[in-house]
Amino acid sequence: MNMKKFYGIIIGFALIGGLHAQDPEFTQFYASPVYTNPAMAGTAFCGRNSAGRFSVNYRNQWPSLPGTFRTFNASYDQHLDKIGGGIGLMANYDRAGAGLLTTTSFSGIYSYVLPVNKHFFIRAGLQASFVNKAIDFSKLRFGDQIDPTRGFVKLTNEPKPNTSVTFPNFGAGLLAYSEKFYAGFAVHNITQPVQSFYSNNDGIVPRRFTFHSGVVIPLDRKKFSQATISPNALFMVQQNFTQVNFGFYVNKGPLVTGLWYRQTLGTYGNSDAIMVLLGFRKDHFKFGYSYDITVSSARSAAPGSHEVSATVDWCLSDRPRSFRPLKCPDF
Repeated sequence: MNMKKFYGIIIGFALIGGLHAQDPEFTQFYASPVYTNPAMAGTAFCGRNSAGRFSVNYRNQWPSLPGTFRTFNASYDQHLDKIGGGIGLMANYDRAGAGLLTTTSFSGIYSYVLPVNKHFFIRAGLQASFVNKAIDFSKLRFGDQIDPTRGFVKLTNEPKPNTSVTFPNFGAGLLAYSEKFYAGFAVHNITQPVQSFYSNNDGIVPRRFTFHSGVVIPLDRKKFSQATISPNALFMVQQNFTQVNFGFYVNKGPLVTGLWYRQTLGTYGNSDAIMVLLGFRKDHFKFGYSYDITVSSARSAAPGSHEVSATVDWCLSDRPRSFRPLKCPDF
């Protein structure tokens, strides 16, 4: 039997047995702002006017392994002063195990902005999603299918699950910011929906808690500096999984570079990856590429992961009176 197929089967079992695993994540989490925190909806700006923002993200995790994890995300958001906040739409698609397990979701988002004073603002966001999970049972392999000489040729006696399950899901977030500092908190899977393919309560989606914060520091004394450094941190908890990201971005003219470190905590806590970023900005277009360099014991089999992001924003005629632009990094 081909060893790659064998390892693919093992990974497939791990995927099916691990329905309590963490949600998909992005290294470039600020290039997918409304995915990170629904309170980020409507924070794009263009001079003194609000802006429409369209973002796409793609992540290929551990491509050296068979049955890799691939995640696609697309979102649109903008501020509407008439409703006192921002709106957003988002679509997400995650494929694991060469199509063995897929997750598709569509979300609507609203954020309300509260001006505390002229220099400090708070946004509160709500997210409602429709989620579908599907499994290709024909690609699963079980022990009772093995023939000693011919491999997986027998029919299995394992009970066949439902091939698809759909459920609503909800998230919420808060964002506080001034011109150079911001901090946010978000909770996803608030109602902990059931995603079991066997019509039982074993497949609960655990709540995901995210805290993120950072500052923007000019590197020269010009009033409208084109060179900044932005230290940032992200802390995420989902059931028994805890993750800490910290690092910085450097913006210099059209170029953006970044260096990050990711640590997982808990029972199996270890150093996970070092992430490097190269980005480009031109007018209203932004593009970023990042590579996760695995530094854990898994690096021999899964040396790294790729991620690409692209954002297009454009000026709107609306000049908001109720908030200042959020000047946080875009990558």
